[in-house]
Amino acid sequence: METKDCCETKEKSWSTKEYLIAGAVALVLLFTIVQYFQMNSIKDKLTGSTVNSGIDMTGWTENEKMNYEHHGTLPARLQQKQQSQLPTMVGGC
Repeated sequence: METKDCCETKEKSWSTKEYLIAGAVALVLLFTIVQYFQMNSIKDKLTGSTVNSGIDMTGWTENEKMNYEHHGTLPARLQQKQQSQLPTMVGGC
């Protein structure tokens, strides 16, 4: 009587189904990584604009900060200050 060893070592080749599953997992992983960076980029554009613009927000109220971050409007006291710093036209043209 011959017995077969159920645990004999054979090299197993991947079937088409296993290649498809591995490819799908790789695509999902790649898609997740791309989406992560896209979402961070959008988040930086929305919330990072106040940090990158160099505007000093010390002394601003929470309402003024919110209006600047969400609507891009400067407080009235700063708008008046900026207008007074604009060069005046001399000689007209």
